[in-house]
Amino acid sequence: MQNMNYGVIGNGQSAALVSENGTIEWCCLPAFDSPSVFAQLLDRDRGGKFGLRMKGRKAHYHQEYLPRTNILTTTYTQGDDAFEIIDFMPRYPERSDTICPPDVIRLVRHLSGSPKMTVDYDPRLGYAQAETTIENTVDYIKAHCRKPNYESVYLYSDFNHKDILAAKQIAITGEHFFLLSYNQKVDDPCLDSVLLSFERTKVYWMNWVDRTQKFQRWNQTIERSLLVLKLLAFQGTGAVLAAITTSLPEEIGGVRNWDYRFCWLRDASMVIKVFTQMGHYRVGSRYLNFILDVIPYKDENVQIMYGIHRQKRLKEETLDWLSGYENSSPVRVGNAAYKQKQHDIYGFVLDTIYQRLIDHPESLENVEQIWTVVRTLVRHVQNQWKKPDAGIWEIRGDKKHFVFSKVLCWVAVDRAIKISEFIGQVSNLEHWTALRDEIYTQVISKGWNEDIQSFTQAYGDTHMDASNLLMEHYGMVDANDPKYIATVNRCYDELCNNGLMFRYRNNDDFGEPHSAFTVCTFWMIKSLHRIGRKKLAAEMFEDVLQHTNHLGLLSEDMEFKKRRLLGNFPQGYSHLALIDTALALSE
Repeated sequence: MQNMNYGVIGNGQSAALVSENGTIEWCCLPAFDSPSVFAQLLDRDRGGKFGLRMKGRKAHYHQEYLPRTNILTTTYTQGDDAFEIIDFMPRYPERSDTICPPDVIRLVRHLSGSPKMTVDYDPRLGYAQAETTIENTVDYIKAHCRKPNYESVYLYSDFNHKDILAAKQIAITGEHFFLLSYNQKVDDPCLDSVLLSFERTKVYWMNWVDRTQKFQRWNQTIERSLLVLKLLAFQGTGAVLAAITTSLPEEIGGVRNWDYRFCWLRDASMVIKVFTQMGHYRVGSRYLNFILDVIPYKDENVQIMYGIHRQKRLKEETLDWLSGYENSSPVRVGNAAYKQKQHDIYGFVLDTIYQRLIDHPESLENVEQIWTVVRTLVRHVQNQWKKPDAGIWEIRGDKKHFVFSKVLCWVAVDRAIKISEFIGQVSNLEHWTALRDEIYTQVISKGWNEDIQSFTQAYGDTHMDASNLLMEHYGMVDANDPKYIATVNRCYDELCNNGLMFRYRNNDDFGEPHSAFTVCTFWMIKSLHRIGRKKLAAEMFEDVLQHTNHLGLLSEDMEFKKRRLLGNFPQGYSHLALIDTALALSE
């Protein structure tokens, strides 16, 4: 049985997953959403990998991050023999630019004794669809494929190339390196240049963390989650990914396997709100520019998600030649959810813009463009809010009048009113105030079910939905509102199982959900704390923290009994909710 015992390395250009025994099992180059170079994560036999194996059968492994960085170390020990691998992707400032090439660097360091290793270098380019050819030259090892499209990567190393490719035992006596790049290097790398890149990258991450607000409780946990979120911020456009993987299943053997290497406006907006709270305003500025680039002016086509390169068409396909994570097929690339109508996105985006303006007024430099987007989004709300939609959970079946979608429409208009007051544009106030009041009145009357004494998933039904826990978070109701307290308690009674939360329990397009949705567990913890059930909230929070992986990372889902991590990994939604909950419990 696999588990999500992986470390993640990255640099804002792409990322890779490194197993606890030091094997790179997932990596896409040159960018997050490119075809994979290594995909053993999704097919143990065919996917491809880059592993280092210590001689002997009794090797022990220990993995950790260098403190306050995204640089990962894996230590190999057998008796008196020991060496370590330091994995990272370069990122550091140079002049007025940030250097983040599509490179993976693996430093090999002798620690003690006479360790030997063999190299499993097996790239399978283009999602392993066709044969990958390996060519050995004096300067590098080139891997390339010609179908479905031409792709190539270059491996540089100061180890003997023939020994690498033949998987011969290699003695480790000092410091050595591997540098995998999507690009052929103009100047051949050497150990000195690699070590310089390592030091620059380490200093970059430590400086970045040093600018982060500090907390007395859970500070290291918050730091690690924030470092994960930083890895998901695409340097090229300011987009924020949901996760770096595709098709890791919500349940083993199930079909809820989706590609998350895209920018959902909902997820990204919540991530940026956390960055702003923690003092990292530059990430917020770049994401705001991304929003201004992708949201069309004065028309009716705002998508729930976009490609990280601002793509609007995200065609969903299946890679039938890959068996899937633990044979959980299909493996998907692209995501057809981009076609869905989800009315909650207007509220998330406008809340982010509002927070950005009040926390960092220099955003007023492009205030006219912002104001156009604000008015465009309110117009969308006015035209759409009375219609059913697919909801926050992207239901692919019948559309409904989801309560949370209406709540976020209220948030959208509320924040637009605040923005108009902030910038002194008040001509729309009377009309927008009336619209906000109309939405509020309808949600309170139709979203509340008097018989079961709770807000429900959709108008007229009796199903609980964890998203309604956010009504207080976004200011539509107070924490001491009897209706909100009743909703929190009923959600806990019906959706909480063994200390973890379902999103909902009613059947959807694929039947009844069977795993806990991690972000919902954090929403419940925060809500319990807010209504006064602080002891229970603290116990649930500590329990979740005990079941992150060995490096403090979280995926999208978690098994109820064994607490096994499932779903795409590492999941931005989960880590932002962890931070937000830690801040709430810290008061």
